[in-house]
Amino acid sequence: MTAQPSTLDTRHSSLGPPLLRVRGLCKHFPIWSKGFLRKQVGLVKAVDEVSFDLQRGETLGLVGESGSGKTTCARTILRALQPTRGEVVFDDGAGAVDLAALPEGALKPLRPKMQMIFQDPFSSLNPRMTVGQIVAEPLQIHRIAKGQELDDRVVDILRKVGLKPEHRQRYPHAFSGGQRQRIGIARTLIMRPSLVVADEAVSALDVSVQAQVINLLADLQQEFGLTYIFVAHDLSVVRHICTRVAVMYAGKVVELAPTEELFGNPRHPYTQALLSAVPNVDPDVKLRFDVSGEVADAGRLPAGCSFHPRCPRRFEPCDKETPALIPVANSPSCTACHLYRGA
Repeated sequence: MTAQPSTLDTRHSSLGPPLLRVRGLCKHFPIWSKGFLRKQVGLVKAVDEVSFDLQRGETLGLVGESGSGKTTCARTILRALQPTRGEVVFDDGAGAVDLAALPEGALKPLRPKMQMIFQDPFSSLNPRMTVGQIVAEPLQIHRIAKGQELDDRVVDILRKVGLKPEHRQRYPHAFSGGQRQRIGIARTLIMRPSLVVADEAVSALDVSVQAQVINLLADLQQEFGLTYIFVAHDLSVVRHICTRVAVMYAGKVVELAPTEELFGNPRHPYTQALLSAVPNVDPDVKLRFDVSGEVADAGRLPAGCSFHPRCPRRFEPCDKETPALIPVANSPSCTACHLYRGA
């Protein structure tokens, strides 16, 4: 069976056209043989047939184990990586554009509308530039502002992320991890983007600082009308900030559901395993689901469902047919699992 993207997100059709419509998105990396006469001997299917809609003002969480394809998917959507195939239709009100089909030169006018917050708040900042230079650089590259207007916009955005105007004269090494991430957020938001991808934006921060940055992102979303794709490992953070959650395994979305539905009634066995691994202080709460083994190798995926070698609920079709991501009856969830086929 193949994915049926036309069945996805039909419950959101009454909300108008989505800001982002992803259909059949793939990012495959070739595997080359060794030696002088190199030839392609396989493919790493880092992202494979991913489809979803993202409404304006939503926060979609991308979760899964390391190697599941979350970050590659997010970077491919933004065209930091060239898609192998698929559609990424972006529509911020000025007309729908398929980002996957655009040549590199045609992307520059769209870059201010799509920005990214990086995982490491230190390595993503140039240590030889002051904070003011770092935050102002996007406006200068796109020739949006200069002179006093440029300085005023830098001061304004620094204040909005909780920094002081005088901080723009300092260098990144003079700040804490949380402050550096605020600088990164300021650099992202100074372009007034419609779509922001936060790639593990709080994972490198202390727990106490994480809450401050998460609350800041939520406040800025309300103020600027932002739409987020939030890539994360920490499910407690995802539950706090995300509207919906897409669970990825071996390059595919295996479950897509509203946040509370996913945490309250997970459908896919892999989602159940992820939630069961979250520590719980209540001694009466026992693991609901446990699996063994490692994430499937994207360069040597098994036939059928990629999760079936680890799944204790597998049955006959699982090792032969790839399940499609389809809606679950009487539920707002979509899942790619044979357990719900025909349900």
